[in-house]
Amino acid sequence: MSEKKIKKVVLAYSGGLDTSVILKWLQEKYQCEVVTFTADLGQGEELEPARKKAQMLGVKEIFIEDLREEFVGNYVFPMFRANALYEGVYLLGTSIARPLIAKRQIEIAKLVNADAVAHGATGKGNDQVRFELSYYANKPDIKIIAPWREWDLNSRTKLIEYAQMHQIPVAKDKMGEAPYSVDANLLHTSSEGKVLEDPAQSAPDYVYQRTISPKQAPDQATIIEIEFAKGDAVAIDGVKMTPAQILTKLNELGGKNGIGRLDLVENRFVGMKSRGVYETPGGTILLCAHRAIESITLDREAMHLKDELMPRYASLIYYGFWFAPERLMLQALIDKSQEHVEGKVKLELYKGGVYVMGRESNKSLYSMAHVTFEEDSVYDQKDAQGFIKLNALRLRIAGLKHNS
Repeated sequence: MSEKKIKKVVLAYSGGLDTSVILKWLQEKYQCEVVTFTADLGQGEELEPARKKAQMLGVKEIFIEDLREEFVGNYVFPMFRANALYEGVYLLGTSIARPLIAKRQIEIAKLVNADAVAHGATGKGNDQVRFELSYYANKPDIKIIAPWREWDLNSRTKLIEYAQMHQIPVAKDKMGEAPYSVDANLLHTSSEGKVLEDPAQSAPDYVYQRTISPKQAPDQATIIEIEFAKGDAVAIDGVKMTPAQILTKLNELGGKNGIGRLDLVENRFVGMKSRGVYETPGGTILLCAHRAIESITLDREAMHLKDELMPRYASLIYYGFWFAPERLMLQALIDKSQEHVEGKVKLELYKGGVYVMGRESNKSLYSMAHVTFEEDSVYDQKDAQGFIKLNALRLRIAGLKHNS
């Protein structure tokens, strides 16, 4: 990439140490104008300090946008319609946020006539892939600057030295080696590195930010009811809410009941294994409730097909292929399956657990008349004999051949 061709770059900017150093480095290295973009995805931090720091570093065009509703409504909820879990357990909180940030970053680049975008993801992680695949999907000719793959500031100490050299404010808790790194949004928190790098060592209590320990959770259970329409949660305890409001409320309920903790060693797309500690209180509740309402509204084979496709769908999101045609194809299938997924689910939240207490729907396929153990007039039990014999036919033929 020719450095002389870069005149304006849009940086995904958090206001933290890494991206503040990147901002200054871009100005120095490329002699270009830097536009900052900070997305509010519900990370729970005050974002105005990011604006002030960007202004201090000479940035003239600063974008800070509240994307919480778009994040939950257009990214999190579609993913939850699929019951997506990467490697069977991870609710993809970081993965699902990156395509939205990247898409909006490209939109801003077009708006301000920038010829490049930049991100703060390292060359070891998944996020560089997620950002850049999404950039290219939304603007195939975009130039991408990934400082962690270019510079020699490859340690926390060097970053702090660079920041001090250029009068970039460094938060007091960053003056030494950070104990771990954190990514957060409305769906989850993710903690990795340093004190968490050894998978044999238990995560310190201070790592957890959104959930109390299940041992310290209330002795009395919390009972809630979630209402669904077309596969999406639309109300809690009879109160209609927006998607972001739904997830915010479920996070609150789950957090105080110690729900949603996960200590995971996962397989990164780049090839290495990494250990992460995740908190997804609202998402954990939502997944349980969604599967419960599907259990009475989805046809058996439709449900089984969804379950077969889910690992592929989850991997596509984890690897960064949100905008790929195969993910869009799978989404169309998943959304079709949700047309009649509506009704209410009653749940008990208790000391880290989520328990289904009941589910009901006007579209329920559950037939009391057919499953009753009492006398009925809709099911002839003699029919089962022919059903079993036909299904056993190939087994009997093979048995006769092999055992003769």
